[in-house]
Amino acid sequence: MKEQRIHQIFEVSILLKGAHALIECIGGIALAIISTNTIAVLANRLTQDELIEDPHDFVATHLLAWAQNFSVSTKTFYAFYLLSHGVVKLLLVAGLLKEKLWSYPASLVVIGLFIVYQLYRFSYTHSAGLIALTVFDVVVMGLIWHEYKLVRRHLPTK
Repeated sequence: MKEQRIHQIFEVSILLKGAHALIECIGGIALAIISTNTIAVLANRLTQDELIEDPHDFVATHLLAWAQNFSVSTKTFYAFYLLSHGVVKLLLVAGLLKEKLWSYPASLVVIGLFIVYQLYRFSYTHSAGLIALTVFDVVVMGLIWHEYKLVRRHLPTK
């Protein structure tokens, strides 16, 4: 595969990471602002028609149960987690897009830590989404490593 094509794939993957980070920041801010009561009311509204039609609907019953048991401390944890996770990734994405040398190894370390955490969470949830995210992260790490080698190769010698 040509270097130009690999670089384009790198840029698209980094932009996707940036979009995901922005969504995490927005979600974290929304969780911080919205009350647990509002979350329960919203879940009730979203599931009400479905539960009237089918009182045993799997998704609706689980969503409603989750919202009704969503504590303030859980909400605070998720708000902090999403916001901090998003801000860190946005900073790394900005550094990568500006070809800042520090951002390549920092991104590899941070994404590696996210992968470890995702695999840990997978051991409890068995979520296919976590595996898909982990596979994407591994591919992004490979692209970052590749770009890092190229950027270092083109540095002026002292």
